[in-house]
Amino acid sequence: MNWQLFSAFLVITTILIAVPGPVVTLVIATGAQRGIRPALATVIGTMAGTAVLLAAIGFGLEWLLRMSTTLFEIMRWAGAAYLFYLGIQAWRHAGDPVPKLEPRGHVFATRGFLVAVTNPKTIAFFTAFLPQFIDPALPVGFQIFVMSVTSLLIAAVLDSCWAVAAGLGRAWFLKPHHNKLLGRISGLVLMGGGVWLSLTRRPG
Repeated sequence: MNWQLFSAFLVITTILIAVPGPVVTLVIATGAQRGIRPALATVIGTMAGTAVLLAAIGFGLEWLLRMSTTLFEIMRWAGAAYLFYLGIQAWRHAGDPVPKLEPRGHVFATRGFLVAVTNPKTIAFFTAFLPQFIDPALPVGFQIFVMSVTSLLIAAVLDSCWAVAAGLGRAWFLKPHHNKLLGRISGLVLMGGGVWLSLTRRPG
């Protein structure tokens, strides 16, 4: 591993996973409305969905990274634009009412899986951001595997923290102005990620 690139990857990944996106929003909504156990069940589902999504993305990345510079640039600019779009959407919908959830326990894990496996933030990050941290002088497949597993572990810890926090502080998370603040922070971070991606260059 290139530890300089990997360190930068850890910092940026932690920030992007921590801010409210589709998965974090679902976990918070579940914890605020149903409590800690349903929220943790949701996290189990989101981890399974994220693992499937990362495996699918990882299989294609090694091939994509061997393609021409033009294809990489198209992917980079598309990812930057999409992250910026997600940021605008998060800002616009900050403070929207928390969606009502069914009370059946198994629904939470299933819903978490479906949201995670189609999570646009994860798709945008791992198809556009991840290549920036890969050293072409080292085995690409091994680097993708390590970063994917690391991302999954970070997501498991942070999403579980959100689940417990939302369950314990249900009244706080249900207040509209607090939801609005979380949405605005998420929007700013995603838009900042889009700007950062547009300025990056492929290593090597």
